[in-house]
Amino acid sequence: MPSAKNLSGGDPVKLDDNAYGASFNGPLVHESVRAELNARRQGTHATKTRGNVRGGGAKPWRQKGTGRARAGSSRSPIWTGGGTIFGPQPRHYTFKVNRKEKKAALRSALSVHAERETLAVLDPKAFDTPSAKAATKLIADWGVKGSVLVILTEAQAQVALSFRNLAQVRAVLPAEGVGVADVIGAANIVASAEALAELATRANGTKQEA
Repeated sequence: MPSAKNLSGGDPVKLDDNAYGASFNGPLVHESVRAELNARRQGTHATKTRGNVRGGGAKPWRQKGTGRARAGSSRSPIWTGGGTIFGPQPRHYTFKVNRKEKKAALRSALSVHAERETLAVLDPKAFDTPSAKAATKLIADWGVKGSVLVILTEAQAQVALSFRNLAQVRAVLPAEGVGVADVIGAANIVASAEALAELATRANGTKQEA
């Protein structure tokens, strides 16, 4: 059965075997990560075509007799200050990943951390009073390298105050808002036991998701 290190010094915390003991599905994780990152893009980029650029209504010079190339507008794309050809326009980048795939990808991502022993459990009661010094010591005593993702429940928001400004901490997120991209993008994960249980519930699909 998979387990996570207990940073309070007790026995390792046993984890849900289905959520944290699944085999890794690389293509599915990749698809889910791409979908999540695409969904975060605003897609508001826009360039002006020749029809959107101000001016250029009058023909710059007559059609014949000047010796120059024909020109119908000073806002032609080949002119300085003219419009843009095939420039980006507002669009959305989202694509659908069904619920079963999302849950399977989350199980894969969580299981990678459990297998690599880069998953640890903290005691939220130790941080009822915010202390960045205590949070720094907790991570230093764990002895891991690389970024750390801290996962908590909504009720443990106070704990986030101790970790949110640490250089090694990638992010502090609520368990219900953690995505596959967040999990797979972090080198290490520190979470409360309640947050891990909530993640297992999401990954196993025992709770309705939007």
